[in-house]
Formats: sequence, C-alpha cells, structure tokens
Amino acid sequence: MTIRLLIVDDDPLVRAGLTFMLGGAEDIEIVGEAADGHGVGELALELCPDVVLMDIRMPRVDGLSATETLRARPDAPEVIVLTTFHADEQVLRALRAGAAGFVLKDTPPVEIVDAVRRVAHGDPVLSPAVMRQLMTQVSGGTAAPGDRAARARERIALLADREREVAVAVGRGHSNAEISARLYLSVPTVKTHVSRVLAKLGLNNRVQIALLVHDAGLLDGPDADVG
Repeated sequence: MTIRLLIVDDDPLVRAGLTFMLGGAEDIEIVGEAADGHGVGELALELCPDVVLMDIRMPRVDGLSATETLRARPDAPEVIVLTTFHADEQVLRALRAGAAGFVLKDTPPVEIVDAVRRVAHGDPVLSPAVMRQLMTQVSGGTAAPGDRAARARERIALLADREREVAVAVGRGHSNAEISARLYLSVPTVKTHVSRVLAKLGLNNRVQIALLVHDAGLLDGPDADVG
C-alpha cells in the first residue's frame, strides 16, 4: 500500500526537508503541500491523502482549526501534529479533535517515517509512556470543567463493565499486552473491547479514550486500580 501524504507547514525550509525525508520512502507518496491551514479542507478533498502532517502554529488558519475541520468530516484523513513542544494545551486540543498523535520537529527522520506508517495503518503515534506523560503533564492531574466532566461521565456510562475497565486501563497508558495481563484477558479480546469502546463512544483512537476517561475523573478514583 502506498501512503498518500499531505504536508502542511508555513516554513518552506521545513516543508522541503520533510518532503526530502519522507519522499525517499518507497511506500510514501507526497501528494501535496500547503503553507497554512487555509484551504486544507478543499486540498484534502482534491488530493485524498491518507495522512496529513500538520504544523500547529501557522498564520491565518492554524493547524488546530484545520485539524478540527478535517477530522469532523466523514472519511477524514489521519492527522499527525508537528510541534516544538512535548505536551502543551495546543497539542491537547489537537488530540481532542481527533489527531492520531504528535511528533516533534526535531524527531529523527526514521521516526517520522515510522509515525506516518503507523498512523496510516490505524495506530496512534503515542507510546504508552508518552500517553502517561500526556495524562500527567498536560492534564496536570487537574479535574475537567464541570460540564465537560459531566458529559464525559454520561458517555462512559454507555460502556459495559469490562469495556469501562479496559477504557480506564487505556487512559492509564497501558498497552494491549499490559491490559491483557492486568485484566486476565487475551490480547485479541482486549483489542475487541477497545474497538467496541471506540464505536460506542464515537471516538477515533486510543488517545481520545484516554482523554475522555481523564475528563470523567476515573484516573484518580477507585476505577483507576483496575486488575
């Protein structure tokens, strides 16, 4: 499978570097470039990329707004956010909008190529360790605002008990293998539960499960100690 990639960054040198770096991969085709988020939606419709590599900070329309617009559409391309920060509020907003993860601009080329491949195959580019960092540093252990917390709890209530336990484990940054060991389930069963959680809650990936579980206040309560 050839991965169709759209690069969005306001710095022409960065775009050129990414094009050189990623264009050398046999399974990646650079189908287009954009200098900011303006018109990315129309460009995506025209070029049909599988993955969009999106800078956060750009003039006119930033990467956050462009990500929200893209991910709200049916058959949306996956989005990887490009940032200079490990985990800040803008990254959090992009992940809430459905971005599959983020990479730093100084990430080694081979890791950026790997991130594009993983996202194209449906895997988020946040390792369990980064997921835990996101939950502790970005969310900072602080509770979500009351209305968001209430909505999150209402959505979590749609899950069966086992699905809820799996969702909490995902929120704590555990891999499928770790969840399998903690909950005494097979890895395929864990994957099935994760898929059901995504479908029931209308979420795109494990990152959004983690953020919803955090918003519902389940990472610091009794539900945190699953298994």
